[in-house]
Amino acid sequence: MATAARRGPYFCGVDAAMDVVTGKWKSLILWELHEHGTRRFAELRRGLPGVSEKMLVQHLREMEEDGLVHREVYAVVPPKVEYSLTEHGVTLNTALEALADWGQERIQRIGAEKVPVEAA
Repeated sequence: MATAARRGPYFCGVDAAMDVVTGKWKSLILWELHEHGTRRFAELRRGLPGVSEKMLVQHLREMEEDGLVHREVYAVVPPKVEYSLTEHGVTLNTALEALADWGQERIQRIGAEKVPVEAA
């Protein structure tokens, strides 16, 4: 496994955790893979309305480098690549569940609208 270039020094555990989830899409990618399991690139993109192809590629590469996502390349034509959570990614997603619960309460408290999610 490669080692990410973004490394400490860290002030605390929150600082170290934020290092790997910083960016609008990373936590949403984790959640999409948690909810739907192994996904191809196009499936991930459909499940994340608003993400650009460039940003999704960048975040997936960083998450693979950080050991959160596994990228499986199949030697077939046309090319087939699938993404899934590693054990490390599953544990991070578990840690994010409390934050998601807090966010749901906030949505209700402030009466914010939720983005409609298309069936994947």
